[in-house]
Order: sequence, then C-alpha cells, then structure tokens
Amino acid sequence: MYAHLIELEVLLAARQHHRTVIIGGGSAGISVAARLRRAGERDVVVLDPSLRHHYQPLWTLVGGGRAPLKESVRPQQSVIPRGVRWIRRAVAAVDPEAREVTLDHGGVVSYDHLVVCPGIQLDWYRVPGLEAGLGKDGLSSNYLPHTAPATWRFIRETRSGSAVFSMPSGAIKCAGAPQKIAYLAADYWREKGLLDKIDVHLVIPGAAIFGVPEFARVLEDVIRRYGINVHYGSEVTEVRPDVREVTVADLATGNKKTLPYDMAHLVPPQSAPDWIKRSPLAGAGDPAGYVEIDKHTMRHVRYPNIWALGDVGSSPNSKTGAAVRKQAPVVVENLLATMTGREPTASYNGYSSCPLTTARNKMLLAEFDYSGQPTPSIPMIDTIRERTDMWHLKRRGLPFLYWNLMLRGLA
Repeated sequence: MYAHLIELEVLLAARQHHRTVIIGGGSAGISVAARLRRAGERDVVVLDPSLRHHYQPLWTLVGGGRAPLKESVRPQQSVIPRGVRWIRRAVAAVDPEAREVTLDHGGVVSYDHLVVCPGIQLDWYRVPGLEAGLGKDGLSSNYLPHTAPATWRFIRETRSGSAVFSMPSGAIKCAGAPQKIAYLAADYWREKGLLDKIDVHLVIPGAAIFGVPEFARVLEDVIRRYGINVHYGSEVTEVRPDVREVTVADLATGNKKTLPYDMAHLVPPQSAPDWIKRSPLAGAGDPAGYVEIDKHTMRHVRYPNIWALGDVGSSPNSKTGAAVRKQAPVVVENLLATMTGREPTASYNGYSSCPLTTARNKMLLAEFDYSGQPTPSIPMIDTIRERTDMWHLKRRGLPFLYWNLMLRGLA
C-alpha cells in the first residue's frame, strides 16, 4: 500500500539523488509526475509537505453556498501516481549550480532535472488587520479552505447594510474568484428580496472588470443587474475588524477612503514563496519573485535543466488550473526531449480559462491566450454569454475532469 511513498525520517536524513525532482504536489506537480510515469520515467520524486490535496476552484462555490467543502479535498497519498516517490517535506532552498534541493529539516536531494511548481504564496501581512480578523465578525476569504465556509455563513447572516468584495493588485491565482463570490452573494440576496437593502462594493485594481473586452461587456451587464458599486483602479490596504471598516486606496493618486462593511470577502496580495524570491531561480528585479522561464517552452532562461509551471512561473498568463492543464504536457514533452539531447519544441500559447459564476445557476466561460483574444474550446456552444449548462460544467464536469483525468496525466 505504501510502496510508492517515502516518509521515513531515516530516509529523509540521508542525501538522495534522483533523475527528476518535482517541487510541489498540487495540480501542476501531480499532473507532470503522472505524465512522466506514463512516458516510462522510473525515477520521479515529488516534494510536498501536505497530507491533503485540494481542488481549489471549488472553494468559490463553498463560499457561495453551492458546494460542500468535503468535495474539494482528498488525501495527498491518493493522488500520488503509482511508481512516483513522495517525500513529505517542504523545500527551504534550491542551489541550481550544485543541482541540489535543501529540505526544511536540512536533508538534501540532488537531481538531474528539476520541475518547480510549489504554487503561490498568500501575503496576508501586506494588508494589516486582514489575517487576524478572518473567520469572524463578517470578514472572510475563499482563499483558505477553513474560512471559505465562513463566507457563506456571513452572506446568509447579512440582511442589510454594506458588503465589500476586493481583489488585490498584482498577479493572483484565479483572478476571477474575487468577483465571482460577489455575484453569487448578490444573486442570493436578490432571491431573498434583500439586495435593495445592501450596498455591494467591489474593489478592483484594474481599469476594467476583465482584461478581455468580449467578456468584460457581459460582466458589466451583470454588475448593472445587481447594482454593484465598482471601485476601479483601487485596492484594500487595511482592515479594521473591530469597527468593520476597510481602507481603500486609489492606485493612481494614493488618495484613501473608508468603506464600512457588515460582511467582507477580501483577497490577499500574492507572490512566489519567499525561498524562491531569495534564490537564483527568480527573475532579477521582479519583486514578486516568480521563477524566470521562457513563456512558451516553460524552461528556465538560465538553467536548462530546470522547468517551472503553474502559479509560480513568470509566464504572463492568468494563473488558473486550466493554464496548468495546458502547460503540463508542454513541460513533459520538452523535458523528455532534453533528456535525449534534443531541443524543446513544444510550445505553450498562454491558454487559460476562467469559469466566471455570474449567478447561482449561471456561468460565463472565459477562454483566452497570450494574444488576449477569446479562444473557445467547446464546439457549437456560445460560451461568451451566461449559460446554465456552463454552470453544470463548473459544478460537476470540471471536478470530474480534475480528479479522474488531469491528475492522472490523461487530460
């Protein structure tokens, strides 16, 4: 039962060497590991400290009262591909010159090839008052599994007053999530006859509600339908949970204003893990510290035996699970090519998709690539509008695809 699992401290204490080491056991790491095993690679190791594997896109629906939290989590052991070794430790540092990974307990794993995909870091500290207030007095965030259910509780408890939803500046995972929960909440209040008693505010850093005009036009109609007050070019910079207020700063002028809230769903700024920021893997001059890769091949620009994908990579795509699904086969194909002395030829075009829940039973499927143009992938269905069938894709189809195909290297 545990033949493919390494957890014994005696093994971890020793110096190890492996052909391919994968940092991160999330969607990217497991997908790459599964594809490498299917290609016949026998020495593949995943480094990840977590005992649980989360399907994070479901947390928005948990916060909106449309899915139970238990459906989003499974034991990590259950998703580790057969034949792949799992070292249940966090990474403390990488030395690309020595080709070594140092683990949090001091152990060292050396490698021939390295795939870096530990996910993104939630920088709660950058918004004073946010982390300390989470989960109580109306303040929550769907970006943690244990606080997503509190979002739904606060939505139900809000009968009047003010609700604030926010998105930080900079790249974040699932950039549509901060507005999706606002629409789910507003639709619930509409159903209960409460929407006209609640001032709904959405604070976003951009000048438009979405970067692709075709989808932005639809979302602007959604905003008008719910009467949401959008604060463009702004972000929440401080929370005072004791008086239920947030400070909102105008990013262009620096001017600040205060918004009261009865409930608030706030999203923290995000960046690469600190150990990556401190490493040679990060791009020079990038304060977010993302691993510096070629945006098409996913190969590190200075270390040819290192690859990165998912939220931690510097490629300028939207950081979503759909992007990972397209990046993983490119990484594996190119990695296998270099193992045999060939140049990488597979290319990632920046594809990403954002399933935007616009109501409690409707969704807009936004698909686009590096060009910023819509790239619909479902034949004969107009996905550039709100659809009920797309809601069922979000609720049932995509989780099935994730657990049964993507994590097994089949999609």
